[in-house]
Amino acid sequence: MSVKSKLNLSCGRVAITMLGVSFLTACGGGQSGMKMGDNEFTVMTTVAGESHQTKTYPATIKGLQDIEIRPQVSGFIVKLCVDEGATVKRGQALFQIDPTQYKAAYNQAEASVEAAKANLETVKSTEANKRMLYEQKIVSDFEYQTAVNNLLSAKASLAQAEAMLTSAKQNLEFCTVTSPSDGVIGTFPYRIGSLVSPSVVEPLTTVSQIGDMYVYFSMTEKQLLEMTRSELSLKEQLSEMPEVKLQLADGSIYESLGKIDAVSGVIDQTTGSVSMRAIFPNEKNILRSGGMANIIFPYVMNDVIIIPQNATQEIQDKKFVYVLQPDSTLKHTEITISNLNDGKNYIVLGGLKAGQQIVIEGVQNLKEGQKIVPITQQQREAKYQMHLKDQREGNIASAF
Repeated sequence: MSVKSKLNLSCGRVAITMLGVSFLTACGGGQSGMKMGDNEFTVMTTVAGESHQTKTYPATIKGLQDIEIRPQVSGFIVKLCVDEGATVKRGQALFQIDPTQYKAAYNQAEASVEAAKANLETVKSTEANKRMLYEQKIVSDFEYQTAVNNLLSAKASLAQAEAMLTSAKQNLEFCTVTSPSDGVIGTFPYRIGSLVSPSVVEPLTTVSQIGDMYVYFSMTEKQLLEMTRSELSLKEQLSEMPEVKLQLADGSIYESLGKIDAVSGVIDQTTGSVSMRAIFPNEKNILRSGGMANIIFPYVMNDVIIIPQNATQEIQDKKFVYVLQPDSTLKHTEITISNLNDGKNYIVLGGLKAGQQIVIEGVQNLKEGQKIVPITQQQREAKYQMHLKDQREGNIASAF
């Protein structure tokens, strides 16, 4: 055979192959839309089972505690010991209030204590001397009793001076505002030079405990009843609830799972919802108090049928499928579906029974009462692979 003849033959095979691909494309665009015969349609047998689903609820993130930091003495702020957003430890200094007047008051109270102690020693000696003279009947009862009363008064004066010293010392310590717990610092409405007092409207800042975080969300009363209707106590029911996920504001899923630990005992009359709380670990300080997120709650639907979405028709907001009858004819059947789906399948809640067969491809070309030749998905795949093989080998007669 000449080179020219071989070239013509090769070109012919290429043309046949391209013709076959074009024909398949025109008939449905590939495997998913290919009809194997004039009346052959793929069917599937429905099976009842359980479906693992998730429900998303808007949520708010809060620290275990959001503690307002307020001054306990009046004065000008002279130093900011930390910056906004800093992570602090319990007892760490946050602000310094001018201590001048409180230091002076402390020194004065300290001096008063020393004076009271000295006076007490003098009065003790006087009382001891008077007692000795009284026992010798040298002084009168009145004179001795006066010495005893002076001793009691001196002891009271010392106690009073010591109380004032304690108060002055506490006020001096209050000039250094410290953190009451570990956490993260909020914003500073007051800066150096600001005059603050215990009566200021806004706190100096807030400290949020973020080692663990609370996430608050709400679900309807009906949804809660579906999960908690049992003879177990609420504590036992909470312990059996599944772990939940947290979707952050950027759409990412938080790496740690959370656990529901509290359910409100009061139903909101305006919304019919129940407030719930989950707790999440926060070792890396990713979660911040006041942030917004979504709780992803998993649950199981029992005794449901799952079918492909392309097996359905939508007519006036209703879903229909073609159910295969014993005589191979089709019945156009309305079904009810869950509003939850994964974009590929529907969860059938009514209209179908387990064991029925439905057409799952080419439903737009079917009609009520039409008789078809049903084939399984395995048969369809086998025929499709045979068609591809015939096309590659140039078997035109069996390829189409």
